[in-house]
Amino acid sequence: MGTYVIKTPDIGEGIAEVELVAWHVKEGDTVVADQVLADVMTDKATVEIPSPVAGKVLSLGGRIGQAVAVGSELIRLEVAGEGNLKPGAAAARPPVAAPAASAPTPAPAPKAFATEPSPLLPAFARPPATGAGERVRQLIDAASAHDAAGATGERPIASPAVRRRAWELGIPLEQVRPTGTAGRIVHADLDAFARAHPNLAPSGVSGPAAERSPAREAPDAPVKTVLAVPVRVNTFEEVHTTETIPVIGLRRKIAMRMQDAKRRIPHFSYVEEVDVTELEALRQQLNTRWDGRRVRLTLLPFLVRALVGAVREFPQVNARFDDEVGTITRFGALHLGVATQTGNGLMVPVLRHAEALDLWACAGEIARVADSARSGRATREELSGSTFTLTSLGALGGIANTPIINAPEVAIVGVNRIVERPAVRRGAIVVRQMMNLSSSFDHRVVDGADAAAFIQAVRGALESPALLFVE
Repeated sequence: MGTYVIKTPDIGEGIAEVELVAWHVKEGDTVVADQVLADVMTDKATVEIPSPVAGKVLSLGGRIGQAVAVGSELIRLEVAGEGNLKPGAAAARPPVAAPAASAPTPAPAPKAFATEPSPLLPAFARPPATGAGERVRQLIDAASAHDAAGATGERPIASPAVRRRAWELGIPLEQVRPTGTAGRIVHADLDAFARAHPNLAPSGVSGPAAERSPAREAPDAPVKTVLAVPVRVNTFEEVHTTETIPVIGLRRKIAMRMQDAKRRIPHFSYVEEVDVTELEALRQQLNTRWDGRRVRLTLLPFLVRALVGAVREFPQVNARFDDEVGTITRFGALHLGVATQTGNGLMVPVLRHAEALDLWACAGEIARVADSARSGRATREELSGSTFTLTSLGALGGIANTPIINAPEVAIVGVNRIVERPAVRRGAIVVRQMMNLSSSFDHRVVDGADAAAFIQAVRGALESPALLFVE
């Protein structure tokens, strides 16, 4: 028997560190070739790390939430044959701190972060540079202290949906026997546990689930009592529970990028009202005419066409600013980032060469990249390279907002909700469909007058839809 060491791979783009976001195996597991061992995250995407060989897991090279340097040991396997670890190299392996026998509760996490200079998002106050992996590991270990809780010291492997359902049912995942692939807990395992423990109530659960879950479910029908809110007699009783949530994975990346953008970019925000009555009439007419034969049109393809025309007149908004070098790069092509809310957080898939797409091609491509982001299938290429960002809250669009620029871009436009409002047209008060466009610009690159003129150009095209089809 030999020892085979799998190192953190170099996944390109000059990345020196990745964040370990999930383990699919544990010590003692037997794995086969091509089985997924772990998920790691870069600034662009989550990447699965498969096993090149079959063997038995001897040790794991990190904990969830930990920053792992490229080329460092990720996992160690016992394999048939000689393996790839030279004799005498076993002692050189850096030790991985094991959780204490009596692991503390999540309370230490805030103490670790309290040592940081900034009171707001202190863990992200100074994004670590290359070579600062040890500091990152210290911070993330403190935030992930709750992973050490449980009978075995290992965090059960389960999807977010399974974890939420277990929380609602008052089921401690540490006591559930997994039957899924690589020791993963699935919904069927929760059903089996609930049948085996019909009298289980949240008040009797020990561990982290008990700290978060108030005693509100009935023991005999845990699923139904989630909806049975009227069972509580006093709906105004005091609540004293607290929950510590480590900021890791995609949420940490989003926080770092948003903070960095607000700290480094002087935002100039501008809101303009747009009458979309004629545009909405045209959209409905086109959808009726091509119903079932072409992609259904939303407002976004029309807005993209308006942005394409306005960018030709104001090329300074379709650019990137490298403030470290002091250069501005303007782009002829419009690679439009479409901010998309997913189950894992905010992602910005890219609509490439929007200037070359007609309405229906644009609608189809927007739907495709958004679906890829929501399903987790988006590639690094689909999540990078945007030159301008469009964001929309859909039906929750509100009246106005102040969108944060997607650095290093210099402009972003947000779509707000369409509402009916009275307006004066030719001396008469009429009901019109109105919508606000909220925008933000990098004031170092785009002057306020140019920003306002750009939005006015977009407004003119939307209020006179025929202009969208004039080159």
